[in-house]
This record gives sequence, structure tokens and C-alpha cells, in this order.
Amino acid sequence: MTQTQADASLATKEQRALAVSKWGNFFMGLAGVAAAWASHSQALLVDGLFSMVGFTSAIFAARVSKSIGLLPDDRRPLGYAADESIYTTFRSLSLLGLLVFAFCAAVLNIVDYASGGDVPQLNYEPIVIYLIVICIACFGLAANHHFAWKSTGQQSDMLRLEKKAAIFDGIMTVTAGAGLSATYYLAGGPLGWITPIGDSLIVLLLCGFVAGRYYSDFMKGIAELAGTSIAEDQVQKARRAVQIIVDETDGRLVDLSVVRFGRTFQVQVYFEPAEPITAAAVDDLTRKCDLALSNVLGRATSIILVSRHGRVLGDSDPRPRHA
Repeated sequence: MTQTQADASLATKEQRALAVSKWGNFFMGLAGVAAAWASHSQALLVDGLFSMVGFTSAIFAARVSKSIGLLPDDRRPLGYAADESIYTTFRSLSLLGLLVFAFCAAVLNIVDYASGGDVPQLNYEPIVIYLIVICIACFGLAANHHFAWKSTGQQSDMLRLEKKAAIFDGIMTVTAGAGLSATYYLAGGPLGWITPIGDSLIVLLLCGFVAGRYYSDFMKGIAELAGTSIAEDQVQKARRAVQIIVDETDGRLVDLSVVRFGRTFQVQVYFEPAEPITAAAVDDLTRKCDLALSNVLGRATSIILVSRHGRVLGDSDPRPRHA
């Protein structure tokens, strides 16, 4: 199977999984909003809004899945691999924004109650039905994403993020159910004062539980978009692979940098040839580096830069001169 055929197969599996995610999240979002209206539960509303974000994200993810396999062109001279990093960054950012909204709403609800305001009494029957249905849906989606991610060689950051989102959504639903059940049984006891604000307290708990994970995904996306170098051990793997290719030319590997955009590694190879080199020879060296790098990193592209200095251009020849 050629690289193009492999990419097409990966995209097909990915888009199929994302289509399931889209409609699964749409169903859970509607169910969450309906259950929140019927039960007066703020926690279920937050849960439903998370699913609606997932529905919207799946639509964009399907488009990104198609674009990242496109070759560089006049519009995007470095290719479309960065689209996946853009997606994961703004997916995480939208979830963080929703967390801030939910947190503020819960705090205001608690403050209102402490000031003597009325808090709607929860209706528990819709909550029980919702929890059972959504837990099954969430973990079913997580399994779907996991097997799709495995079948695509664990390369898709979108499927990885969607799997994590489905798992966290399920955990949030279970946690919300356990918390709301606890407030029901606390009513009339020494801790009965918690019952009216138990829903808001659960929202605060859920926000604290997932905020760190979404912030981590957001910073990872920002790092990729900023062109931050990958981990040093992976850089060394790339360096060793390229060094073998360069040694065949009698040239010198001056420097090497590796950045990642989604599932694609982009490697800049600073190369000093031993003698004048033709454009055809540079193209041949690029193909060999692409193959060697793909074997150690995964999907990778290389750019050969003929240079004596590397990434920082000095004022003079960096090598010692001999009389």
C-alpha cells in the first residue's frame, strides 16, 4: 500500500468515527438540555452543553480530517498538517470557556441562595433516566473512538481528543448522578442544608475535575502552533536516522530541528554538502530523509536546507580554518 492509499484509508476510518461522534453528541446534547429543563438541574445543563460543543467540534473535525492529507499548494506552501493543531487548540479553548461559564453560574447560584433567594427544587425522575442513557452513550462513543484510533495507527490527535472527551463526559455524568443522589438522601438530615445548592456544588466539582485536562490539551495545541520543538529523545531519534542518510553523501549534518503539527512531524535538516550539489540530488536526499524519519517518528516530512551555519546564520564560517 502506498503512502497516499494509507492516508486515504486512515481518513476514511477517521471520518466514519467522527460521524458517529457528531450524531452521538447531538443526541446527548438534546437529551441534556431536555433533562435539565425537566429536572431543574444545572449540572445536567452543563453536561448537555458539553455534548453540544462535541457535536459542533465533530463537524469541523470531519473537514480537518479531509484537509490534512492535502499536498502543499500556493495557498498553504507548508501543507495543511497544522489544521489538526488548530482544531485541538480551539476545541480545548471552547471547553475551557464553557467551564468558566458553568463555574460562574454555579457560584452566582450559591451566592443567591446564601442571600435568601429561592432555588428550584430538583425533580429526580428525569435525572435517573438521563444518567443511565448518557452513561451508555458516552462509553460507547469512547470505545468507538478508541478502536478507530488504534486502527489508524494511533496517529490521529482528533480521535484521541474525542475519546478523552467522551470518557470525561461519561465520568462527569456518573459523578453528577452520584452527587445528585447524595443530595436527595441528605434532605431532612443534619446536612440537609446542602440539598438546595447541591446541584451547584456538583457543577463546581466537575469544573475542577476536568479543567486541568482541557488546559493541558490547550497548551499542547498552542505549543504546536508556536513551533515548539518536540521532546529531546524524539529529536535524537530523528537525528540518528538523518545522520545515516547524510553519511552516505560524505556531507555534514550541521543542525536539525523537529516540530509537530497534529500527527505530522516537520523536520528541517541543515546540510553542508562535501561538494557542489544539484537540485535533483537535494530532492533525492529529501525523499530518503522522509522515508527514514517516517520509520522512527511516524508521518514526517523533511526540508533540506543547504547551510554551513544551521538555524542561526553567523557572520563568518563556523568551522575552524586551517592554514
